[in-house]
Amino acid sequence: MAEMTAAEAAVRILESEGVRHVFGIPGTAVLPVYRALKDIGTIRHIIARHEEGAIHMADGYARAGGGVGVCIATSGPAATNFVTGLYTAKADSIPVLAVTGQHDQLGRESFQAVDIAEIVRSIVKRAYYVRDAVMVPWVFREAFKTMKEGRPGPVLIDLPLSVQKGRIAFDAAMNPPLPLFPVPPFTQQVRTAVDMIMEAERPIMLLGGGVILADACEEFVAVAEALQLPIVTTYMGKSGIAWNHPLMAGHVGTQCNTPSGNRIFLDSSLVFAVGARFNDRHTGNTKVYKGNRKFIHVDVCASAMGRSIMPELGIWADAKLTLQAMLDEIRHRDLHHKPLWAEIPAMCRAMERPTEFDNTPIKPQRAFQEINAAFDPDTVFVTSIGLHQIWSGQLQRIAKPRHHLTCGGAGTLGWDLPASIGAKVARPEKPVVCIVGDYGFQFCMQELTAAVMYDIPFLCIVLNNGYLGLIRQNQEFHYDMDYETAIWYQHEDNEHRGFDFVKFAESCGAKGERVVDPGALQAAFHRGLASGCPYVVDVILERNTWCAMGPSIDAIRECA
Repeated sequence: MAEMTAAEAAVRILESEGVRHVFGIPGTAVLPVYRALKDIGTIRHIIARHEEGAIHMADGYARAGGGVGVCIATSGPAATNFVTGLYTAKADSIPVLAVTGQHDQLGRESFQAVDIAEIVRSIVKRAYYVRDAVMVPWVFREAFKTMKEGRPGPVLIDLPLSVQKGRIAFDAAMNPPLPLFPVPPFTQQVRTAVDMIMEAERPIMLLGGGVILADACEEFVAVAEALQLPIVTTYMGKSGIAWNHPLMAGHVGTQCNTPSGNRIFLDSSLVFAVGARFNDRHTGNTKVYKGNRKFIHVDVCASAMGRSIMPELGIWADAKLTLQAMLDEIRHRDLHHKPLWAEIPAMCRAMERPTEFDNTPIKPQRAFQEINAAFDPDTVFVTSIGLHQIWSGQLQRIAKPRHHLTCGGAGTLGWDLPASIGAKVARPEKPVVCIVGDYGFQFCMQELTAAVMYDIPFLCIVLNNGYLGLIRQNQEFHYDMDYETAIWYQHEDNEHRGFDFVKFAESCGAKGERVVDPGALQAAFHRGLASGCPYVVDVILERNTWCAMGPSIDAIRECA
């Protein structure tokens, strides 16, 4: 058994757990870890320009590739800059490992010494403050098990400088990854679920984000096909089934919704929901959402049962194992439900929101029509909070799982640009397109220089209307005002101007162009992808377009 520093043992464990990239910023209190990264040399490090950018990169990496994203920072403000990213990952069940260095004199008001483990304890699955070098291998192994087992989520490991430097006996070959034990469903619950579906007059299936996280989309669709049940999705479930599958009825929600999805849901008598949180932007008014319909809820998190919607049957189990068991039961009994909505594709087409607008400035609906036309099904899209996110949820056509990445639970401005970098690192063979608002772009825009430095090409489409659009709509509809939401400003020549995204891209070493004509959008998108570098397309939108939304799924205010 070799002797090495605890920092080297930690990096050896990262290596054996399949980590190939880490995102971070070196600092004094974490340099032993960086020394180990340098000496071992098998893990590529990407230096961010801000710790929040680093953790969002790790998050996007995990979402796109399905593994664990790893980020590293030093102590004090560097560590606290991870807080927003940890909350974002926790809200959406993303396995992110944050490793922070720590001052040896924590608790003595020493320079850059803050108890980060205590600060983040409520927004991670587990936070470790490691006091002894010999515990480092066990802590890192347990961290990976914790992140991946059950409902995924982030973990923070805080390492004092002396602990990183401490020498321990360690043999990676004798210290394998810890086994994972997915929770199987109770057989009688599976049989009861199948019975309830077969007895229901108008059953539907609800695909939540947990189905994607469990890599159970194929099984979910197979159950629907076997019983010929319509599928609707939550927003986080978008991409779990191809937009043009004959059983795909649309999205349910008060914001990221489709008219067909809400209609099918409201007409249902039983909802078989898998991996769904039933959060407020999905359900809206829960009395309307619940109605007289029955719910079967499958979730790997026991605390999710009844938290928002009380199911008639709750199955606490792994989504993939449960759907496989359901499929076996259906095939064993040779069951077939009578088709209830035979013309789902026709209904979806009839209820589609209009996008064919020739206006200048460009209407956002037209921008998404051109996005749908310009990119192939292998494109990975990344987007975050704002009206552009809601339009993306309502209008984008996604065909494959993990090809529509978004932070849904936290709604983190600035997440999307660095997450796109992480997604491209995880899936270099895929085109990556970031769709961002003009305000959100400016939150983590400095990470564009990291993409240039490491030659990480992706296309960033800025939907630019000069407003904090979602907040402005909220003000207009609920407070009868428009106050401090404009970010364009007026010059003496009476022209409205704002941040120049193209000049910013060029100053970073990237490329870009501005588009004002809807007919020029597709050509600009293709130039961006063909450029082979980070590329920003600044799309000047009509300023006063609203999104369709409402307080409940039966009261959506349509806006054109």
